[in-house]
Parts: sequence; structure tokens; C-alpha cells
Amino acid sequence: MNEFYIHDTAIVDKNSTIGDYTKIWHFSHVQSNVSIGMNCTLGQNVNIGSNVNIGNYVKIQNNVSVYEGVTLEDYVFCGPSCVFTNVLLPRCEFPQRGSEFYSPTIVKKSASIGANATVVCGNTIGEYALVGAGAVVTKDVPSFALVLGNPAKIVGWVNKKGKKIIFNENNISKCGNYELDNINNILTFIGS
Repeated sequence: MNEFYIHDTAIVDKNSTIGDYTKIWHFSHVQSNVSIGMNCTLGQNVNIGSNVNIGNYVKIQNNVSVYEGVTLEDYVFCGPSCVFTNVLLPRCEFPQRGSEFYSPTIVKKSASIGANATVVCGNTIGEYALVGAGAVVTKDVPSFALVLGNPAKIVGWVNKKGKKIIFNENNISKCGNYELDNINNILTFIGS
């Protein structure tokens, strides 16, 4: 027996699964064949497109649409009114409906997307990455990267808790747990 909460004004279409302790709030719509993990929160006016997979402990704030082709892994945070797309060149005159037209977007474990940010489809946001409010993601975001602006650019690196990492002259974090490869723009977690 699943224990989850669906507000009276929310709609969940058939063939969708919802994990234990997940909450779906006012005026939200979960379309068909969706999988939502446990302990998730979908705020007011959230739309989850058909065939979307959402991991465990995901928080989706108000006014977010997660379209088909988008995958949210465990512990992802989607700030209010952040935007996902799924077609690179949309044209009303030449409709592109169906998964064969969608460019997949993956938001990896524990990444956070700020309010009003836009994620253009076909990109991956790495683990623990932090996309600032209002940023426009037009290319992959490495794990632990802090990106801001339009287009989003790496302006720093954050730890697992989202705090900015300060590096010494050898590109080792002052706390010793992270090492930065400036050439390949990769941050490696090397400690506990």
C-alpha cells in the first residue's frame, strides 16, 4: 500500500507510479506513464510530461513543467518557475510530437536549478552542480560547477552542500576534499 498525498485539485493520469511519502500539491498534473520516486514534493501548478522519470527526494517548486525527455535523478532541486525544453527548433507549422523529436536532458543526482533558470534540451547537468537563478543552460554543466548568466558560464565550484570552494595554488581545495582540473573543467571529490 502506497502512502502519498495528492491534493484534490491535482490530476494524476493512468499508468503513473508515485513513491511513498511523495506530495503533489494544488493544480498540478502528472501525465501518463510517469515514475516519481519516494519523498518527492511537487509544488503548486507543476506539470510532469508523459514518460518522465523522477528519482527519490526530488523537490520541484511552483510553476515548473518537466517535459517528456527530461530525467531528474535523486535529490534534484528545481526552483520556482524554472524551465525545461525538449525540442531544439520548435515550429508550430511543422509539429514535432513524440519522443523521436525530443533531445534528452538529464539532471544528475543532487543538482540544483535556481528560480527562473532555463535548461535548453539536450544537455546534462552534473552531480551537485548549482545553476543560478535566471541562468540559461545551453551546454552541459560539469559536476560541482556553479553556473550563472545567459548563456550560463562556470563562475566557480561548489561542494556537496552548495558552498563555494576556495582553491590553493595547486588547485586543491583548502579543505582538501576537492581537486580541480582546469584544463578539462572537471572537479573531483577526493575525500569524505
